Amino acid sequence: MYDKERDLFAAFVAKQLDRRELFRHAGRMGLGAAAAGYLLNEASTRALAADFDWQKSKGKTVNLLLNKHPYTDAMVADLDSFKKLTGMDVKYDVFPEDVYFDKVGAALSSGSEQYDAFMTGAYQTWQYGPAGWIVDLNEFISDPSKTNPHYNWNDVLPNLRAATSWSGVPFAPLGGADAKQWAIPWGFELNSIAYNRKYFKDLGIELAKDLPGLVEQAKKITDANKGYYGIGVRGSRSWATIHPGYLSAFANYGAHDFEVADGKGKAAMNSAAGKEMTALWVKMIQQSGPKNWATYTWYQVGADLGAGKSAIMYDADILGYFMNGGDNKERGNLAFSAFTPNPKATAPTPNVWIWSLAMNNNSKQKDAAWNFMQWASGTEHGLFGARKMDFVNPVRQSVWADDAVRARFEKSYPGYLAQFEASAPGAKIYFTPQPLFEAVTTQWAATLQQMVAKEVPVDEGLDQLAASINKQLVDAGLG
Repeated sequence: MYDKERDLFAAFVAKQLDRRELFRHAGRMGLGAAAAGYLLNEASTRALAADFDWQKSKGKTVNLLLNKHPYTDAMVADLDSFKKLTGMDVKYDVFPEDVYFDKVGAALSSGSEQYDAFMTGAYQTWQYGPAGWIVDLNEFISDPSKTNPHYNWNDVLPNLRAATSWSGVPFAPLGGADAKQWAIPWGFELNSIAYNRKYFKDLGIELAKDLPGLVEQAKKITDANKGYYGIGVRGSRSWATIHPGYLSAFANYGAHDFEVADGKGKAAMNSAAGKEMTALWVKMIQQSGPKNWATYTWYQVGADLGAGKSAIMYDADILGYFMNGGDNKERGNLAFSAFTPNPKATAPTPNVWIWSLAMNNNSKQKDAAWNFMQWASGTEHGLFGARKMDFVNPVRQSVWADDAVRARFEKSYPGYLAQFEASAPGAKIYFTPQPLFEAVTTQWAATLQQMVAKEVPVDEGLDQLAASINKQLVDAGLG
């Protein structure tokens, strides 16, 4: 570096200049954006290294098990920064989601040491944590000798920190005082509406305000016979069908999956509120969903919106984000909106999915694994991913507040930032944590399929579901 560049660099590292001022001064010095970007990257690396020995695991290799996802793509694109910072190497195996959770379960249950850290959903930690397969990360977060003082754990959105921590006691609330931090939030999605604004303009309509209105609107769109159907939601026989739009609307109607008393659980999805909301949901799918709805997963719901086969999607906000870009036919035509399904409710209550990072309890190099985990979930990597890649939704408040990130959303994703800010305060996990989660939600999805197929009425179907689940709870000593 020349002297003036070195002085500018030093001022940024010393926090005498912020990012915007760095670029402004660089421009006055005749430095181009590329040169200023180089200074920023170098300064960020130096700032991270200050006050913490990132090189204490130098020479080690961390082995990761990862799901195929844009979060993974962003991490891989930024790995050189981690390697330069720590002197470590990273190896990873990536699998598509349809086999990924089986790979994780097999590795953990067998006691394998192959992987040091891995991606997980928060729901899955309700099995992994009590089984002793993963590490309580509180011991690392609270240890100043292991965690960078600039890591700022409290910068992670509070609902996400709570949602990835649990005591392991069935039906106990997430994030309680005695909770263990089973995973670190990495990226997440909340459930809202994405829609084709070109179609809405052609039809001369505005997005419905609540679920009863959405049911009728989706039917009108389908009946217009324009070559696309009204609304896409998930329908496969899987827990993944229950947790996005369906549970978000279910919670907004004031319904719950369980009632809890004296540490015991009782199925509650057949409450009056649960039946009211589910009847609307079933009607919506019957009138306005895809013909083969019972096969629909995340991929099919998103692909139909991106290809122009559907007008509306009630699912993960990030799924709409991805469909508004890339080589999708309707890229640039999609818009986003927060959604409050219950006409009597005042705000959205979206359920969330959190891709998180967890540590294998059988890892022989836990300190090295934690170095990677805190870097991958830290502010600098979050900013890189949100500014340059598709690392949405970021989990840190500081990343959401970043001017460059906000400008990117505002320019290319109409309404995305507004829907997030309206939805985020009520966004959390609305399931009650308990060890039968996957079995319960899979049966719930199967019952939903039966109701849509008119094999059983909604009221009767939910009553049968609740009775079956209650028997399972009693058999497991939980009811």
